[in-house]
Amino acid sequence: MTTAETQFSPIAVLGAGSFGTALAILLSGNGNPTRLWARDSEQAASMQQERCNQRYLGDAGFPSTLEVYSDLPAALEGVSDVLLAVPSSAFAETLKAIKPYVPESVRIAWACKGLEPGTGRFLHQLVAETLGAQVPLAVLSGPTFATELAKAMPTAITLASNSDEFAQQMVERLVNNAFRVYTSDDLVGVQLGGALKNVIAVGAGIADGLGFGANARTALITRGLAEIQRLGLKLGGKSETFIGLAGLGDLILTCTDNQSRNRRFGLALGGGEKVEEAIKNIGQVVEGAKNAHQAVLLSERYGVDMPISRAIYRIVHEQADPVQQAYELLGRDIKSEGE
Repeated sequence: MTTAETQFSPIAVLGAGSFGTALAILLSGNGNPTRLWARDSEQAASMQQERCNQRYLGDAGFPSTLEVYSDLPAALEGVSDVLLAVPSSAFAETLKAIKPYVPESVRIAWACKGLEPGTGRFLHQLVAETLGAQVPLAVLSGPTFATELAKAMPTAITLASNSDEFAQQMVERLVNNAFRVYTSDDLVGVQLGGALKNVIAVGAGIADGLGFGANARTALITRGLAEIQRLGLKLGGKSETFIGLAGLGDLILTCTDNQSRNRRFGLALGGGEKVEEAIKNIGQVVEGAKNAHQAVLLSERYGVDMPISRAIYRIVHEQADPVQQAYELLGRDIKSEGE
């Protein structure tokens, strides 16, 4: 069945940052009646009037089927499919906010790349806790910059779900000639890859900011992937996930292109900026700064060696010297590559 032949029900996209807006543009352009919710009423009114999100996506225009709301109950009225694109730190709060306004048949998808702050819990666990274990789930993750997505540039992504029916219907909502979706049932692996690649990207930015060169960047990416995979397999993720779009693909993109906020954050730290100054200058949430803490929590909880993530945590949260951390990594005991 083609997109043109499919009759879509309304879908609500919660979160009007760059990625949430880009996904709303994609969905509405594919024929989905789409409601984009923004927490800021002034921002919502501006987007509805100007038919673009000038703050985050410039003049990328909104299709006619995209409506912008700041009233959450109105955005959710009559909607069964909800896509969250809020920072991971706001995920639990957003679930609690929507609970009174969604039906028991609600299906939840998200494009947030992170874990619960302070606990390291996966976002699917928060959905089950707040809305019930019966809720169909889907997580979108992979190498996707919002600006390119909004311009309909060729993009591929992974969608992991606990429901074949929900996965297939989300694919039908999303796919077009420029956007390809690969399905998976590995909720753990896809979420972990999306969260921890941000931490490694901060490290890649720091290395480049220090002028360490391409050799160091490539080694950091490769060994960073080994860390992510070690933890992911311990938690029940699948090995193919970590060498796929939601693992290696997203890691390469985020570590090597300056559209990545996490890489730019690392570049700033490597160039001598303080953490608070770098975050302020970027002007958007830097998930890698938060996820470094979750990575260390999980590595300690499950006894998995993650030296790169720990070094990034020390730099971001303990004001450790980046050069010293780099040489401590190089000075570790020699191991086989499989360790």
